[in-house]
Amino acid sequence: MKILAISDTHGLHDQLTELPEADMIIHAGDVSKRGTESEIMSFLEWYSSLPYQHKIFVAGNHDFYLESVEKEKLIEQIPDNLIYLEDQGVNIEGIHIWGSPVQPWFFDWAFQKQRGAELQAHWQKIPKEVDILVTHGPPQGRLDRVHNGKLAGCADLLERIRKTEARVHIFGHIHEAAGEMHADGVHYINAAVVNLTYNNVRSGVVFECCEK
Repeated sequence: MKILAISDTHGLHDQLTELPEADMIIHAGDVSKRGTESEIMSFLEWYSSLPYQHKIFVAGNHDFYLESVEKEKLIEQIPDNLIYLEDQGVNIEGIHIWGSPVQPWFFDWAFQKQRGAELQAHWQKIPKEVDILVTHGPPQGRLDRVHNGKLAGCADLLERIRKTEARVHIFGHIHEAAGEMHADGVHYINAAVVNLTYNNVRSGVVFECCEK
């Protein structure tokens, strides 16, 4: 299956007018800039209209509304042709996908957890039998270097990935580290489409997955 990975559109989704063709699109969070309900609804309307057979997304640290709204209301607001994952999985044509919005705490953003036991509680939910893992933030040492040279990824997430059967890990969050790499048998994709100054400079990453 041909899959398009994108992330960190930050309310600029209307500018993405030439997205590549694929069977599935996966968005790894930060669909908005300020996290308001109106921003989220604008994204959902746009995402729902895209011509992909399967459309999956997780939230990011900017997406406050997705964290604060009652789940029953959110279910009603999300179009039927979209799949939102919040520490949840879905099986699409035999491909096991798991998604989580959480990332290590910094400042006071959405879906943030303290490093250590609090984050581990979320990562332990990731099943061993997963083909594509989608998180908003990166694992440590995997396309996570910020502009000052430090690594911002989560070591506990990397440790958990190594205990799964994940073939692909899609994330964003660190705009300046966007790209692809392979390590430990995993295809890591930082799919951020904006750069450090929040300008759209990329159109995502297309890859094939996952032959059994």
